[in-house]
Amino acid sequence: MSAEDRRESVVRAAITEFARGGYNGTSTEAIARRVGVSQPYLFRLFPNKQAMFLAASERCLTDTRQVFMDAAEGLEGQEALHAMAAAYQRLIVEDADKLLMQMQMYAAIAAAGASGDHGFGESVREGWVRMWDEIHVALGADENETTTFLAYGMLVNTLASLGFPADHRVWSGFHLSARPADPSAG
Repeated sequence: MSAEDRRESVVRAAITEFARGGYNGTSTEAIARRVGVSQPYLFRLFPNKQAMFLAASERCLTDTRQVFMDAAEGLEGQEALHAMAAAYQRLIVEDADKLLMQMQMYAAIAAAGASGDHGFGESVREGWVRMWDEIHVALGADENETTTFLAYGMLVNTLASLGFPADHRVWSGFHLSARPADPSAG
């Protein structure tokens, strides 16, 4: 396996491990074990744990942006909005680690900022702005639509992360098709 293939394996493993354990609760040993390599080998691919976390965070955002853009391709306005919402719903149900990684990423970057390390999340903030820009264009460059879409998305992230089933009353303000599928129903 090439170094690039190993690096890709590390990023995928890091998403899973950081999603489940958070930045501080995840060891590089756990990532190495998941990939099947030694810790010293990890550090030939990434200079440190922070670089692994940032690579996993950036990949998570890139993958999410791609899901949105693929869903919106050839569509405009409300059609693009509904297609992106449905695609995101599928993503967070089919790949729960992506949802959890997003939540861990926000928490880790907020904690770093609170302790004075504002540079820690710079690349992630840049990735998030790229996502905002791409969604903005897909929704017809309407700031209200973009803000509303992302605000609902963050609410979906929060409710899904907290484990509320699709039939719980906290989802009542969502159109039925915007509610997540109930993972226990099947």
